[in-house]
Amino acid sequence: MNILCRQLSIDYPILQGGMGNVSHAELTAAISEAGALGTIGAGTMPSEEIEEKLKAVKELTERPFALNIPISVQPYLEDVVALVFKYQVPVVSLSAGNPAPYIAAFKEKGIKVISVVASVKQAIKSEQLGADIIVAEGYEAAGINSNYETTTLALIPQIVKAVSIPVVAAGGIGDGCGLLAMLALGAQGVQMGTRFIATQEALVHAKYKEHILQTNDTGTVIVGRTVGRVRRLLNTPYAQKLKELEAKGITLEQLNDYTNEDRHIAGAINGDVDEGHLNGGQIAGLIDDVPTVAQLIERMIEQAKVRKEQLNKVL
Repeated sequence: MNILCRQLSIDYPILQGGMGNVSHAELTAAISEAGALGTIGAGTMPSEEIEEKLKAVKELTERPFALNIPISVQPYLEDVVALVFKYQVPVVSLSAGNPAPYIAAFKEKGIKVISVVASVKQAIKSEQLGADIIVAEGYEAAGINSNYETTTLALIPQIVKAVSIPVVAAGGIGDGCGLLAMLALGAQGVQMGTRFIATQEALVHAKYKEHILQTNDTGTVIVGRTVGRVRRLLNTPYAQKLKELEAKGITLEQLNDYTNEDRHIAGAINGDVDEGHLNGGQIAGLIDDVPTVAQLIERMIEQAKVRKEQLNKVL
Protein backbone atom coordinates (compact mmCIF):
# COMPACT_ATOMS: atom_id res chain seq x y z
CA MET A 1 0.00 0.00 0.00
CA ASN A 2 1.47 3.36 -0.94
CA ILE A 3 1.78 6.32 1.43
CA LEU A 4 -1.29 8.10 0.06
CA CYS A 5 -3.57 5.10 0.49
CA ARG A 6 -2.29 4.54 4.01
CA GLN A 7 -2.82 8.17 5.04
CA LEU A 8 -6.35 8.32 3.64
CA SER A 9 -7.36 4.74 4.54
CA ILE A 10 -8.33 3.98 0.93
CA ASP A 11 -7.59 0.97 -1.28
CA TYR A 12 -6.65 2.70 -4.53
CA PRO A 13 -4.66 5.92 -5.11
CA ILE A 14 -7.51 7.70 -6.87
CA LEU A 15 -9.29 10.84 -5.63
CA GLN A 16 -12.41 12.59 -6.90
CA GLY A 17 -12.12 16.27 -7.72
CA GLY A 18 -14.49 18.66 -5.99
CA MET A 19 -16.75 19.28 -9.04
CA GLY A 20 -18.27 22.32 -7.34
CA ASN A 21 -21.98 22.84 -7.66
CA VAL A 22 -22.71 19.58 -9.49
CA SER A 23 -21.26 17.53 -6.62
CA HIS A 24 -23.68 15.09 -5.00
CA ALA A 25 -23.70 12.38 -2.38
CA GLU A 26 -24.49 9.41 -4.62
CA LEU A 27 -21.39 9.78 -6.77
CA THR A 28 -19.17 10.62 -3.80
CA ALA A 29 -20.32 7.56 -1.87
CA ALA A 30 -19.97 5.28 -4.91
CA ILE A 31 -16.35 6.36 -5.37
CA SER A 32 -15.55 5.80 -1.70
CA GLU A 33 -17.34 2.45 -1.69
CA ALA A 34 -15.22 1.39 -4.68
CA GLY A 35 -12.06 1.94 -2.64
CA ALA A 36 -11.05 5.42 -3.83
CA LEU A 37 -11.70 8.77 -2.12
CA GLY A 38 -15.01 10.42 -2.98
CA THR A 39 -15.34 14.17 -2.54
CA ILE A 40 -18.19 16.57 -1.97
CA GLY A 41 -17.44 19.94 -3.54
CA ALA A 42 -18.64 22.92 -1.50
CA GLY A 43 -18.44 25.21 -4.53
CA THR A 44 -20.51 28.32 -3.86
CA MET A 45 -23.38 26.36 -2.31
CA PRO A 46 -25.11 27.57 0.88
CA SER A 47 -24.00 25.77 4.01
CA GLU A 48 -27.47 24.26 4.46
CA GLU A 49 -27.19 22.50 1.10
CA ILE A 50 -23.70 21.25 1.89
CA GLU A 51 -24.93 19.95 5.24
CA GLU A 52 -27.61 17.86 3.51
CA LYS A 53 -24.99 16.39 1.18
CA LEU A 54 -22.72 15.49 4.09
CA LYS A 55 -25.60 13.78 5.89
CA ALA A 56 -26.43 11.81 2.75
CA VAL A 57 -22.86 10.67 2.20
CA LYS A 58 -22.54 9.43 5.75
CA GLU A 59 -25.76 7.46 5.31
CA LEU A 60 -24.54 5.90 2.06
CA THR A 61 -21.03 4.88 3.08
CA GLU A 62 -18.83 4.30 6.10
CA ARG A 63 -15.69 4.68 3.99
CA PRO A 64 -13.55 7.85 4.12
CA PHE A 65 -14.56 10.82 1.96
CA ALA A 66 -13.49 14.43 1.57
CA LEU A 67 -15.01 17.88 1.46
CA ASN A 68 -13.43 20.31 -1.01
CA ILE A 69 -13.63 23.95 0.07
CA PRO A 70 -12.69 26.61 -2.52
CA ILE A 71 -11.65 29.24 -0.02
CA SER A 72 -11.87 32.44 -2.05
CA VAL A 73 -15.21 31.72 -3.74
CA GLN A 74 -17.22 30.02 -0.99
CA PRO A 75 -19.49 32.79 0.38
CA TYR A 76 -20.39 30.91 3.57
CA LEU A 77 -16.85 29.85 4.38
CA GLU A 78 -16.91 29.89 8.18
CA ASP A 79 -20.21 28.00 8.29
CA VAL A 80 -18.79 25.38 5.92
CA VAL A 81 -15.67 25.01 8.06
CA ALA A 82 -17.91 24.46 11.09
CA LEU A 83 -19.67 21.63 9.24
CA VAL A 84 -16.36 19.80 8.88
CA PHE A 85 -16.13 19.52 12.65
CA LYS A 86 -19.83 18.88 13.19
CA TYR A 87 -19.90 15.90 10.82
CA GLN A 88 -16.38 14.70 11.52
CA VAL A 89 -15.36 14.84 7.88
CA PRO A 90 -12.15 12.77 7.73
CA VAL A 91 -10.46 14.64 4.87
CA VAL A 92 -10.63 18.28 3.78
CA SER A 93 -9.38 19.57 0.45
CA LEU A 94 -8.55 23.29 0.37
CA SER A 95 -8.32 25.10 -2.95
CA ALA A 96 -8.65 28.53 -4.60
CA GLY A 97 -7.19 30.55 -1.77
CA ASN A 98 -4.83 30.74 1.19
CA PRO A 99 -5.22 27.63 3.41
CA ALA A 100 -3.10 29.06 6.24
CA PRO A 101 -5.95 30.07 8.60
CA TYR A 102 -7.51 26.60 8.56
CA ILE A 103 -4.87 23.86 8.38
CA ALA A 104 -3.82 23.87 12.06
CA ALA A 105 -7.42 23.73 13.33
CA PHE A 106 -8.27 20.80 11.07
CA LYS A 107 -5.13 18.87 11.95
CA GLU A 108 -5.73 19.42 15.69
CA LYS A 109 -8.92 17.36 15.26
CA GLY A 110 -7.13 14.61 13.33
CA ILE A 111 -8.51 15.69 9.96
CA LYS A 112 -6.27 15.04 6.95
CA VAL A 113 -5.65 18.20 4.93
CA ILE A 114 -5.15 18.26 1.18
CA SER A 115 -3.90 21.48 -0.39
CA VAL A 116 -4.61 22.03 -4.10
CA VAL A 117 -1.80 23.94 -5.82
CA ALA A 118 -0.63 24.95 -9.28
CA SER A 119 3.02 25.85 -8.67
CA VAL A 120 6.11 24.70 -6.82
CA LYS A 121 6.01 27.81 -4.61
CA GLN A 122 2.43 27.05 -3.52
CA ALA A 123 3.34 23.42 -2.81
CA ILE A 124 6.31 24.34 -0.63
CA LYS A 125 4.22 26.86 1.30
CA SER A 126 1.45 24.31 1.84
CA GLU A 127 3.90 21.79 3.24
CA GLN A 128 5.35 24.41 5.57
CA LEU A 129 1.83 25.20 6.81
CA GLY A 130 1.27 21.54 7.68
CA ALA A 131 -0.72 20.11 4.77
CA ASP A 132 -0.65 16.32 4.67
CA ILE A 133 -1.06 15.92 0.91
CA ILE A 134 -0.55 18.10 -2.15
CA VAL A 135 -2.87 17.91 -5.17
CA ALA A 136 -0.98 19.49 -8.06
CA GLU A 137 -3.36 20.50 -10.82
CA GLY A 138 -2.21 21.06 -14.37
CA TYR A 139 -3.64 23.27 -17.08
CA GLU A 140 -5.45 20.34 -18.70
CA ALA A 141 -8.00 20.24 -15.90
CA ALA A 142 -11.65 21.29 -16.11
CA GLY A 143 -13.16 24.42 -14.61
CA ILE A 144 -11.23 27.28 -13.02
CA ASN A 145 -7.53 26.87 -13.66
CA SER A 146 -4.31 28.58 -12.70
CA ASN A 147 -3.15 31.55 -14.75
CA TYR A 148 0.29 29.92 -14.82
CA GLU A 149 -1.03 27.44 -17.40
CA THR A 150 1.58 24.81 -16.45
CA THR A 151 0.81 21.34 -17.78
CA THR A 152 0.53 18.32 -15.51
CA LEU A 153 3.48 16.60 -17.20
CA ALA A 154 5.77 19.53 -16.36
CA LEU A 155 4.27 20.35 -12.96
CA ILE A 156 4.27 16.98 -11.18
CA PRO A 157 8.00 16.08 -11.23
CA GLN A 158 8.96 19.59 -10.16
CA ILE A 159 6.63 19.55 -7.18
CA VAL A 160 7.61 15.99 -6.24
CA LYS A 161 11.22 17.18 -6.19
CA ALA A 162 10.38 20.19 -4.01
CA VAL A 163 8.28 18.61 -1.21
CA SER A 164 8.45 15.53 0.99
CA ILE A 165 4.71 14.92 1.50
CA PRO A 166 2.64 12.83 -0.96
CA VAL A 167 1.76 14.51 -4.25
CA VAL A 168 -1.41 13.71 -6.21
CA ALA A 169 -1.56 14.56 -9.91
CA ALA A 170 -4.66 16.25 -11.34
CA GLY A 171 -5.51 17.35 -14.85
CA GLY A 172 -5.49 15.15 -17.94
CA ILE A 173 -5.93 11.76 -16.28
CA GLY A 174 -8.74 9.37 -17.17
CA ASP A 175 -7.44 5.82 -17.40
CA GLY A 176 -4.93 3.34 -16.00
CA CYS A 177 -2.17 4.45 -18.33
CA GLY A 178 -2.53 8.01 -17.03
CA LEU A 179 -2.41 6.69 -13.47
CA LEU A 180 0.76 4.74 -14.18
CA ALA A 181 2.34 7.73 -15.92
CA MET A 182 1.77 9.96 -12.90
CA LEU A 183 3.17 7.32 -10.56
CA ALA A 184 6.23 7.15 -12.82
CA LEU A 185 6.65 10.91 -12.41
CA GLY A 186 6.72 10.49 -8.63
CA ALA A 187 3.11 11.17 -7.70
CA GLN A 188 1.48 8.89 -5.13
CA GLY A 189 -1.89 8.97 -6.90
CA VAL A 190 -4.26 10.89 -9.16
CA GLN A 191 -7.33 13.09 -8.88
CA MET A 192 -10.03 12.99 -11.56
CA GLY A 193 -13.11 15.07 -12.31
CA THR A 194 -14.22 14.84 -15.93
CA ARG A 195 -13.77 11.06 -16.03
CA PHE A 196 -16.11 10.66 -13.03
CA ILE A 197 -18.78 12.81 -14.70
CA ALA A 198 -19.00 10.13 -17.40
CA THR A 199 -20.12 7.39 -15.01
CA GLN A 200 -23.53 5.91 -14.32
CA GLU A 201 -23.68 7.28 -10.78
CA ALA A 202 -23.06 10.90 -11.81
CA LEU A 203 -26.40 12.71 -11.48
CA VAL A 204 -25.83 15.22 -14.26
CA HIS A 205 -27.93 15.72 -17.39
CA ALA A 206 -27.52 13.12 -20.13
CA LYS A 207 -26.40 15.89 -22.51
CA TYR A 208 -23.37 16.51 -20.30
CA LYS A 209 -22.25 12.91 -20.60
CA GLU A 210 -23.04 12.89 -24.32
CA HIS A 211 -20.87 15.96 -24.88
CA ILE A 212 -17.97 14.28 -23.09
CA LEU A 213 -18.34 11.14 -25.23
CA GLN A 214 -18.46 13.22 -28.43
CA THR A 215 -15.53 15.47 -27.51
CA ASN A 216 -12.25 15.03 -29.34
CA ASP A 217 -8.73 16.16 -28.51
CA THR A 218 -9.54 19.80 -29.38
CA GLY A 219 -13.04 19.78 -27.88
CA THR A 220 -12.44 22.11 -24.94
CA VAL A 221 -11.99 25.87 -24.88
CA ILE A 222 -10.44 28.39 -22.52
CA VAL A 223 -12.35 31.49 -21.43
CA GLY A 224 -11.32 34.26 -19.08
CA ARG A 225 -7.69 34.63 -20.06
CA THR A 226 -8.16 38.35 -20.81
CA VAL A 227 -9.50 39.06 -17.31
CA GLY A 228 -7.19 36.77 -15.34
CA ARG A 229 -9.70 34.01 -14.55
CA VAL A 230 -8.84 31.02 -16.71
CA ARG A 231 -11.58 28.42 -17.06
CA ARG A 232 -11.68 25.30 -19.25
CA LEU A 233 -15.07 24.33 -20.70
CA LEU A 234 -16.45 21.81 -23.15
CA ASN A 235 -16.94 23.47 -26.52
CA THR A 236 -20.72 24.04 -26.43
CA PRO A 237 -22.83 26.86 -27.92
CA TYR A 238 -22.70 28.66 -24.58
CA ALA A 239 -18.91 28.38 -24.45
CA GLN A 240 -18.74 29.94 -27.90
CA LYS A 241 -21.03 32.74 -26.71
CA LEU A 242 -18.58 33.42 -23.86
CA LYS A 243 -15.67 33.47 -26.30
CA GLU A 244 -17.49 36.03 -28.46
CA LEU A 245 -18.29 38.22 -25.45
CA GLU A 246 -14.69 38.08 -24.33
CA ALA A 247 -13.46 39.07 -27.78
CA LYS A 248 -15.66 42.18 -27.60
CA GLY A 249 -14.34 43.07 -24.16
CA ILE A 250 -15.65 41.77 -20.85
CA THR A 251 -14.86 42.46 -17.20
CA LEU A 252 -14.06 39.83 -14.59
CA GLU A 253 -17.31 40.65 -12.83
CA GLN A 254 -19.28 40.10 -16.03
CA LEU A 255 -17.51 36.81 -16.73
CA ASN A 256 -18.28 35.67 -13.20
CA ASP A 257 -21.95 36.47 -13.80
CA TYR A 258 -21.94 34.47 -17.02
CA THR A 259 -20.31 31.47 -15.29
CA ASN A 260 -22.05 31.59 -11.91
CA GLU A 261 -23.79 28.76 -10.09
CA ASP A 262 -27.07 29.21 -11.95
CA ARG A 263 -25.32 29.01 -15.34
CA HIS A 264 -23.42 25.94 -14.21
CA ILE A 265 -26.58 24.18 -13.07
CA ALA A 266 -28.40 25.24 -16.26
CA GLY A 267 -25.84 23.42 -18.38
CA ALA A 268 -24.71 20.52 -16.23
CA ILE A 269 -27.95 19.60 -14.45
CA ASN A 270 -30.68 20.93 -16.72
CA GLY A 271 -28.91 20.23 -20.02
CA ASP A 272 -29.46 23.72 -21.43
CA VAL A 273 -26.20 24.08 -23.35
CA ASP A 274 -27.36 27.35 -24.93
CA GLU A 275 -27.73 29.08 -21.55
CA GLY A 276 -25.26 27.28 -19.29
CA HIS A 277 -21.70 25.98 -19.41
CA LEU A 278 -20.21 22.51 -19.02
CA ASN A 279 -16.84 22.24 -17.28
CA GLY A 280 -14.62 19.74 -19.04
CA GLY A 281 -10.95 18.77 -19.04
CA GLN A 282 -8.84 17.92 -22.06
CA ILE A 283 -9.00 14.23 -21.13
CA ALA A 284 -12.61 14.25 -22.36
CA GLY A 285 -11.28 13.38 -25.82
CA LEU A 286 -10.15 10.01 -24.47
CA ILE A 287 -13.49 9.08 -22.86
CA ASP A 288 -15.78 6.84 -24.91
CA ASP A 289 -18.06 5.07 -22.43
CA VAL A 290 -20.13 5.51 -19.26
CA PRO A 291 -19.27 2.69 -16.83
CA THR A 292 -20.20 2.38 -13.20
CA VAL A 293 -17.70 3.90 -10.80
CA ALA A 294 -16.65 0.44 -9.59
CA GLN A 295 -16.09 -0.76 -13.16
CA LEU A 296 -14.03 2.33 -13.97
CA ILE A 297 -11.74 2.04 -10.96
CA GLU A 298 -11.26 -1.71 -11.36
CA ARG A 299 -10.45 -1.22 -15.04
CA MET A 300 -7.97 1.56 -14.30
CA ILE A 301 -6.05 -0.52 -11.78
CA GLU A 302 -5.94 -3.54 -14.09
CA GLN A 303 -4.90 -1.40 -17.06
CA ALA A 304 -2.09 0.17 -15.05
CA LYS A 305 -0.82 -3.27 -14.01
CA VAL A 306 -0.92 -4.61 -17.58
CA ARG A 307 0.87 -1.58 -19.00
CA LYS A 308 3.49 -1.79 -16.27
CA GLU A 309 4.25 -5.38 -17.28
CA GLN A 310 4.44 -4.35 -20.93
CA LEU A 311 6.92 -1.62 -20.06
CA ASN A 312 9.05 -4.06 -18.10
CA LYS A 313 9.62 -5.92 -21.36
CA VAL A 314 10.50 -2.75 -23.23
CA LEU A 315 13.00 -1.24 -20.81
